[in-house]
Amino acid sequence: MMDSSKPTVIITGIAGHLGTRLLPLLGMFSIVGVDVSPPKTERVVHFVRMDLGREESCRELYHLIQERQAVAVLHLAFVLDQVRMGVFDRQRMWQINVAGTARVMEAITEANRDQVIVEKFIFPSSVSAYGPTAHGPLSEDAPLRAHTYPYGVHKKESDEVVQQRAPSMRGCSTYILRPHIFAGAEVDNYLVGIFRGTPNGSSRRAARMREQGKRLPCILPYRKQYLENRVQYVHIDDMARLIAHVLEREPESKRLSILNVAGRGEPLTIGRCIELSNSKLIRVPGEWACKAALEFAWRRGLSAIPPEIAPYMMGECIMNTDRLRAFLGHDYEDVMRYTVEGAFLESLGNLADTAAVHHTATV
Repeated sequence: MMDSSKPTVIITGIAGHLGTRLLPLLGMFSIVGVDVSPPKTERVVHFVRMDLGREESCRELYHLIQERQAVAVLHLAFVLDQVRMGVFDRQRMWQINVAGTARVMEAITEANRDQVIVEKFIFPSSVSAYGPTAHGPLSEDAPLRAHTYPYGVHKKESDEVVQQRAPSMRGCSTYILRPHIFAGAEVDNYLVGIFRGTPNGSSRRAARMREQGKRLPCILPYRKQYLENRVQYVHIDDMARLIAHVLEREPESKRLSILNVAGRGEPLTIGRCIELSNSKLIRVPGEWACKAALEFAWRRGLSAIPPEIAPYMMGECIMNTDRLRAFLGHDYEDVMRYTVEGAFLESLGNLADTAAVHHTATV
């Protein structure tokens, strides 16, 4: 039973990791969760099964907003890991990611036609929207140049959709949050998985390797620059606290706010990430060889890391987060509690505590 005395927030993609980490922070709201599967949580949530990859979902969400008089919509529904989510068709992935974002915004616009119901729309974009190689630190005004990697391209296109449609949202303040790579003990994404070395593919061999505790190596070209490239992380709980903060504060007077989001402190070099994770490093002749290795592991079902991500692994994209610090003001350190290195170390678990000797091999 939902508490009708509390304002209602609709969260798409509620069953994802960020959605479930966020729920305990939203006690002052009644939550309506939208997803293809219900979330595994003890928090009382009114769940509505909905597939945003379908055109009909726009009208369904419109009616849901009106029925529940939702004051805010948080759009988390997005396909990142094609293997885990079982979405291998690129057009289907685009329909969920890009067209789905447009459908959510259209539903809000129509619901607000006669009176302002939805006051806030929050969309988590991604650092990947900027592209794999950019001289930084990048401000929020830097061009979005994602290519090759489907998730990055879809985040770029969705980010652009939100920017274009925000002025017509009829009284709704829009927030685009561009987080760097999520980190945390339970987080599983490509740029954490590279250093964990988990054989996360779907083959029997990968399953055996996991059972035996075997790790895949980290593969980089010979040149020193690849070890000196830098990376930022943001703890998923900090991202959840930021979203909760946005939901609880008064809507911004301007209709669109864009914020880069990364952990506190300095970025890590790739070399430092390898050192902290005790990864085995294999050096190869060039970027083509790195991509070939990813392609081999992907085709053999050893790894769930798509080969299209190769430019992102070998490039550098560092964001400036001064605007986030100003936005949060005196709440900055209470919301953003983890440094970049602290978030990364928590992702590694006992890998960071082992005394294993780091080896470098060449082929």
